[in-house]
Amino acid sequence: MLTSRAAILALVVCVIALSLAYPLREYVAQRAQIAQLQEERSRMEESVRDLREREEALGSDEYVEREARLRLHYQYPGEIAYIVIRPEDEADDGVEAGPGEPWFTALWRSVRAADDPSAGAAP
Repeated sequence: MLTSRAAILALVVCVIALSLAYPLREYVAQRAQIAQLQEERSRMEESVRDLREREEALGSDEYVEREARLRLHYQYPGEIAYIVIRPEDEADDGVEAGPGEPWFTALWRSVRAADDPSAGAAP
């Protein structure tokens, strides 16, 4: 049946398998970590590329002018700007800035409302 030579051979095989198990597990874990870091690096490189493109765009006067007109509704003296309000926009119940009111007025109003202790207290 099981001789002493076979038992010793089985014991040696088990010791070798156990001694290789930990390094193999570490190797697999490190490979997974390397793959994750490479993916993160590619995302970061893409982000850097996008930011460099944005930096170049912000350096051009045409882009800055276009953004000021679209986002901030700036205009040259003598120009007339029209803002079209759709009917579904009028149905909003929130407190918003009026058409002639700057954005920071609405912001300050919301900060004051949030700071009001009587507004959050339940009766």
